[in-house]
Amino acid sequence: MIERPILGISMGDPFGNGPEITVKALADKKLYDRCKPLVVGDKSAMEYALKVSKKVNGIDLKLNCVESPADGKYEAGTIDLLDMGLVPVSEIPDTSDQDEPKPFGIGASKLGGEASFQYVVKVIDLAMKNEVDATVTNAFSKEAINMAGHHFSGHTEVYAEYTKTEKYAMMLAHEDLRVVHVSTHVSLREACDRVKKERVLECIRMANDTLKQLGIENPKIAVAGLNPHAGEAGMFGKEEIEEINPAIEAAKSEGINIPDGKALPPDTVFSKALGGWYDVVVVMYHDQGHIPLKVKGFVYDKDAGHWEAVAGINVTLGLPIIRAAVDHGTAYGHAGMGHANELSLINAMDYAIRLGRNRG
Repeated sequence: MIERPILGISMGDPFGNGPEITVKALADKKLYDRCKPLVVGDKSAMEYALKVSKKVNGIDLKLNCVESPADGKYEAGTIDLLDMGLVPVSEIPDTSDQDEPKPFGIGASKLGGEASFQYVVKVIDLAMKNEVDATVTNAFSKEAINMAGHHFSGHTEVYAEYTKTEKYAMMLAHEDLRVVHVSTHVSLREACDRVKKERVLECIRMANDTLKQLGIENPKIAVAGLNPHAGEAGMFGKEEIEEINPAIEAAKSEGINIPDGKALPPDTVFSKALGGWYDVVVVMYHDQGHIPLKVKGFVYDKDAGHWEAVAGINVTLGLPIIRAAVDHGTAYGHAGMGHANELSLINAMDYAIRLGRNRG
């Protein structure tokens, strides 16, 4: 049990919302009683985020640049930063002297993609060397990292590549609603082809193991069907009969708690999960899991004209290291104004702390 795990936090795209939500999240003094947060990013972007956050949000923090995790102060009021030195100050638009700071207006760029990619590679390296106990990632742009020549479809795939992990899965969570995906960033047509017994069984096992690590002694697992009404006994598709239910039977034979013992209709399983029937739902493809999580966690205030809440987190299962992440994008259209919502990052850090304390 690690009392205060070190969290390696990638700053995200320097022209996105990552720097400012990092400042807002690390303004919570109580956080430092639970962990040692280390930001991996660029001094230029973090200094601007501090400046805007002070003006717009009244947050007054200091920056402490370090060369390694061992050099951090890890005390409230100071943000420890491992400065990668990839983004010159001249590249950060500065409108902090205006009454209302303006958005950066840069969008996806080769520079932002290269920098945000290298921050992630660095936190992975630190975790693999046991210099940090868990990693947390702010948003990067898939378009931007591909512009920089790094051809990955998301953070999950970057982590799999750099940790040499073949079997992994994505878990999204908001409060007590959790989903684990059989497939994520592939076309819907390909997602159907990926619903195979062994893959479904892998995801059930990873979900069970992770929830136990979070302190849930005997997790209750639901498995969503692929087809309407979970196939309706083969009338609407046979994946449930041929692939999903055999995986469930195999998992139950291993002692995994799947109360229903069969694939459930996707249109009702999430309501049951919200009602406390299950601790996690194994879903068959990206949108089947993402939509219910974001309906619950993303709340837009149309009168105020901004997001009241952008909650929910992303955890990569099956890795040799811990990775939790925000469950939103870079918000290029608003980044740089000091209005970004930090709730998803706070939630991701909470999961990383819980997992990091039980590391090993």
